[in-house]
Amino acid sequence: MDDKKLVLEYIEKIKKINIGRDVTIMEICGGHTNVIMKYGVRSLLPSNVRLISGPGCPVCVSSQHDIDCMIELAYNGVPVATYGDMMRVPGSRVSLDDAKAKTGKVFEVYSTTEVLKLKEKYPDIVFFGVGFETTAPMTAFLLDNGVCVYSVHKLVPPAMEALLAGEVKVDGFINPGHVSTIIGVNAYKGIDAPQVISGFSIERIMRGITLLIGMIKEGKSGVMNGYTEAVTDEGNKLAQDLLNKTFKVVDSEWRGLGVLPMSGLEVRDDNLNAKIKYKEIFDKIDKPKNTGCRCGEILKGLIEPVECGLYGKRCTPEDPQGACMVSAEGSCSISYRCGK
Repeated sequence: MDDKKLVLEYIEKIKKINIGRDVTIMEICGGHTNVIMKYGVRSLLPSNVRLISGPGCPVCVSSQHDIDCMIELAYNGVPVATYGDMMRVPGSRVSLDDAKAKTGKVFEVYSTTEVLKLKEKYPDIVFFGVGFETTAPMTAFLLDNGVCVYSVHKLVPPAMEALLAGEVKVDGFINPGHVSTIIGVNAYKGIDAPQVISGFSIERIMRGITLLIGMIKEGKSGVMNGYTEAVTDEGNKLAQDLLNKTFKVVDSEWRGLGVLPMSGLEVRDDNLNAKIKYKEIFDKIDKPKNTGCRCGEILKGLIEPVECGLYGKRCTPEDPQGACMVSAEGSCSISYRCGK
């Protein structure tokens, strides 16, 4: 059966599931948001089923203060390396891209092996570790090889718990496929809400939505694995062991969500923890000011990107004013490219 026929079948199945009330479903992963917007999935659902985007972009949930810290390191002559999406996220005054042009101390990398090569030339290089459980093992590999790290790695399940207690009533989650390959199905079992782990093709996402709406109708809580070809109950034990060896779980600040208990990964070795090594530099940084960007509300599902006064005016992919317009997985960027 071809993909189009499968998708049409799932649409018909969804229409036949009569929940009898309004429901809100949140997709956590920016990869899912990309596909959902590209194919206009929201317009295919019944009028009583609302699909919203959550904090599924690791670039977007990194706090502005953390970005300011990395920029300040470069201004103080400390070499900094990070992935491409972080380069254009605005800090309080400038971005890492701007700091690179001014200092020559910021390096955009595409893999951790590039960081190891840079370390040969710049022994004191600091890696800006960004991402959820998917990318954290790569940063753990660098720590295992003696690279100093400023970690803003986040954990997805605590954010889901916070969203359930938030201002928007979420009836069910489409759980992130890539994250789930690392942490496994069991990591979600303590979350009291209907959940379906989904892959990233349009037919997998529609299947996930179909299963999720069925769970909501039947009043079932828990997690279903809709991505069995990649996700197991236990997850990737090798990656988990490396994370446990190099990181400890701590409270962490999320843009828009605030400080969430036990939701971040901090470097275990104080000698490799940039936050400790360069504390004197970071202590001098002022707290960020509100620029009018409403990324925080967008990340919580409170508003759509078009409801932000900066969207499409002062804030575009060419001149982003907030993190959600920078990353390819950011809600504002996806909305701008794909349209409402």
